[in-house]
Amino acid sequence: MSNHDMPNEPAAPEGARSAPVAPDAVPVEPPLRPSRPASHRPAPGPRGSGTLALAILLALVAAGASGYVGWRQWQQEQGAAVDTRNVASLQQRVETLETSLTAMSEQRSSLNQRLDDAAQVNRSLREELLGQAERTRHVEDAVARLAEKSLSGHDGMLLDETESLLRMASERYTLFHDAQGAAAAYALADQTLAAVNDGAFGGLRQSIEAEREALARSQPASQAAALQQLLALRGELATLPLKPLDSGTAGGTDTWSRIRRALASVVSVQRDNGAPLAVADARLARELATLDLAQAQAALLAYDSKDYAAALQRADATLASQFDAAAPAVQQARATLRQLAAQLPAKPSVQLGAALTELRNLRAVHALGPAPSSSAAPAEAQP
Repeated sequence: MSNHDMPNEPAAPEGARSAPVAPDAVPVEPPLRPSRPASHRPAPGPRGSGTLALAILLALVAAGASGYVGWRQWQQEQGAAVDTRNVASLQQRVETLETSLTAMSEQRSSLNQRLDDAAQVNRSLREELLGQAERTRHVEDAVARLAEKSLSGHDGMLLDETESLLRMASERYTLFHDAQGAAAAYALADQTLAAVNDGAFGGLRQSIEAEREALARSQPASQAAALQQLLALRGELATLPLKPLDSGTAGGTDTWSRIRRALASVVSVQRDNGAPLAVADARLARELATLDLAQAQAALLAYDSKDYAAALQRADATLASQFDAAAPAVQQARATLRQLAAQLPAKPSVQLGAALTELRNLRAVHALGPAPSSSAAPAEAQP
């Protein structure tokens, strides 16, 4: 069948059939037209219209590709320019660093030289300091030896004084029972021992303090009051009334009175000092009572209860025989004497000497200590 036999199917141009379809080209559907009868369909267009469209499309694609390639080249040129500037800046910084390193190396070499000089100076100064330290050590050793000698002499003198005070306190208490004086001596010994620089004698002060407190407790609380009462009685003896010894001899009317008056004109008895008999007896009685009271005071201080009681009894007997027993003052004085006699002093029982013995033992032990150190000192100084 030929082309003329089929008029309803137009033949496509050859170029349109052999040309490939671009992948990016989107087929465009022709607008819908109202269908017409086959007898009235128009004749197909010329064959060159599809080729022209394809050429325009290819031209557009080529223009876009060339634009993209140009933009990329421009970007690369801009990046190359920036890299060139960065490299130039880095090279300048490297040159600056090289200059700085060169200057620093020169300074380091100068500092090394100075450090070498300083090390030499320090070495010489160290040698001088070592020499000075050696000399100072010798001087300190000499001063220490002198100080040890002076301190030992000072401590020895203080220990001698402490021992003397303790021995004196013990003897005073043993002989005279003077607890107050012995306690005062112990207090002085404690003060003297406190000035000793050696700490080995620190415990001795506790022993001294213990014996001093024992002495303070041994003193009776009534001793001071008894001494005050005896002293007051001695002062009152001068005012106590005596018995009338010479009164009544001249006024009697009996036979014996007349005989005494008759003999008085023939025999006269008088004292050597010319004082009347009543005055001499009163003075003697007051002196005897005063002596008895003084002896009682001495016995009280000596803690001698036997002599204390005997002196009080003699004083009471003198008051009873020589003084007016009916006078209230004499009765009060005798009552005081009986009260004092009832308060006999107890014999003290404080044992002293422990601190003195401890001091002597410590001094003996301490005297043996420096001997090895003094013999070892020359051995250390010899090498």
